[in-house]
Amino acid sequence: MAEVVASEKENKNISRLMGRWIKPEVYPLLAAMTFVTSMCVFQLTRNLLANPDVRINKARRSTAVLENREEGERYAEHSLRKFLRTRPPEIMPTINHFFSEDK
Repeated sequence: MAEVVASEKENKNISRLMGRWIKPEVYPLLAAMTFVTSMCVFQLTRNLLANPDVRINKARRSTAVLENREEGERYAEHSLRKFLRTRPPEIMPTINHFFSEDK
């Protein structure tokens, strides 16, 4: 019984502390920071696992000069870059079209 009361008291203290720091006005900032942090983690993981210049194991580290042109091209020409190459270089084409047409 005493453990349940202590646990409830601890939960109330945590919720009071979090309520003091995390307010609804902070949610957009948390969302933006979470998105940016996840992008950074994705890019770091991608570089660590797929970049041909990053060598983790000893066998690949012993090579001073790498002859891996195909692997480097595969890394640089990823699917997102191939997709964007076929698209027009506009960020918001509807808005660009709206403001650029003659009236």
